[in-house]
Amino acid sequence: MHRDFETLSLEKIRDILSRRHNDTFLTLKDLPDPYTFKDMQKAAQRIAKAIEKGEKITLIGDYDVDGVSATSIMRLFFDDLGYTLNWKIPNRFRHGYGLSPLLMPEVMDSDLIITVDNGISAVEAAKICKENSIDLIITDHHIVPDIKPEAYAIVNQKQDDCNFPYPEVCGAQIAWYLCAALKREMDLNIDMRKYLPIVSLAIIADIMPLNNINRPMVISGLKLLSQSDMPFIRAYRQKKNIDSFNSEDIAFGLAPVLNSAGRLEDASIACDYICSHNIYEAVSILENLISINERRKSLEADITKEAIEIAESEAPVQIIAGEDWHEGVIGIVAARVARYFEKPTLILTTGNGDEYKGSGRSFGNCNLFELVDSGREFTNKFGGHRAAVGLSLPKENLEAFKEKLYSVALDICSQELYEDPDILGILDISMINDELYGLIDLFEPYGEANPKPKFISKGVEITGYRELGEMGNHISLQLAQNGSYIKAIKFRVDDEEKEQIKAAKLVDILYTVSENIFNGNRSLQLMIEKIKTCATHS
Repeated sequence: MHRDFETLSLEKIRDILSRRHNDTFLTLKDLPDPYTFKDMQKAAQRIAKAIEKGEKITLIGDYDVDGVSATSIMRLFFDDLGYTLNWKIPNRFRHGYGLSPLLMPEVMDSDLIITVDNGISAVEAAKICKENSIDLIITDHHIVPDIKPEAYAIVNQKQDDCNFPYPEVCGAQIAWYLCAALKREMDLNIDMRKYLPIVSLAIIADIMPLNNINRPMVISGLKLLSQSDMPFIRAYRQKKNIDSFNSEDIAFGLAPVLNSAGRLEDASIACDYICSHNIYEAVSILENLISINERRKSLEADITKEAIEIAESEAPVQIIAGEDWHEGVIGIVAARVARYFEKPTLILTTGNGDEYKGSGRSFGNCNLFELVDSGREFTNKFGGHRAAVGLSLPKENLEAFKEKLYSVALDICSQELYEDPDILGILDISMINDELYGLIDLFEPYGEANPKPKFISKGVEITGYRELGEMGNHISLQLAQNGSYIKAIKFRVDDEEKEQIKAAKLVDILYTVSENIFNGNRSLQLMIEKIKTCATHS
């Protein structure tokens, strides 16, 4: 909070948020035709032929929420068709990622293999398919490599000769489009909207930009999540005692629960949950998923604490290596450590033999892919995008890799780029009212490319202080400024920061505005991200 920011008015806030969408909001009527995807019609016709001939069709998914959602959409669609679809989600620890040579022995009896949310790099597995006369249809949304696998059809919007107009869609969206194309080819009477709740989960969890067609698909999906009779949704609403969903309920609630299965055990558990046949089955699987997620949280907290303790805090990028850290959670740890140090972060753990496996998360506007790419020569494998990467490297290359990234980090990711781009400006507490919240709500859902607005208020007085939670590590504050009062919450506060806050006369705060409903009473509150104590303000 050390940069100069302008003081905001409602008109200025509206202008900033409108520019994110070019003043245009699309609707479901604006969704492009399925056949604007290269090879989509070819893929749908081949699947229809397989169904007509009674061939064995095997679906290969992925173990993250997008891959699980894409697999679930295909499973449910084929259930509606009344046709048996064999499916498999590779296990992170046994098979690795996607359609791989390690997985192929388990699916060799297939006539047709379809991938969702993976496959665009499966060159070796594609060769095995061809050698064994197995037709392969790849549907994926990731960056297309220089050497593509040889397949019957490849549906991927990032292919140069693909006419689909929106490059940033997720695997579940393409799976949904594939089902829509198959519906057309087979002249089926199936309402594709009923799968939109699952699509919305994937769009949010896979951090797709919430603009263009992603916005109406998420809005429609979130509405349907609140109304749907699908057992998995009913079970979750019942467990959490909620009637409606917003993007944060997914990003910080349901998505981590679904993700935990693939991180620690097997993603098929999450897929079975989404495809539950009844409420009893859904409730039982949900309890298991919540238990797995609690283990995930505990592992993540322990590793995060250890990583912060051994970090070189002054380094321009955090590259932290540990022994036997659980590889299923190191991506989340990287995100937490990046926020703690406000620097791009790579977390590495021992992999096979003399190798480190790692996951990285960026901070601010730093292009992490470009940063790590500068040290590609020291890695065995490397991939990702500007916000997140995965990699492996020989242990003996670690110091050289660090030295290389340190040397370029200040140019690629200068400190100015670390500034939080989500901060809109300075707001007086008196402006935080229903009119402001109504304006913020107008531009929901928030997420990637449409981040929830953050504000700064300076010279705020703390008039009330209370500790919350079993460990007392969250705090509730009563704040005052120029005769206006509001409540605020800050999570994960250590003892040192508590003492600083209690001793402070005035503070600067960085926060988002949220709605709090308790016992039927509604109020606005601030969700504080940072507090900077200060003695006086001019």
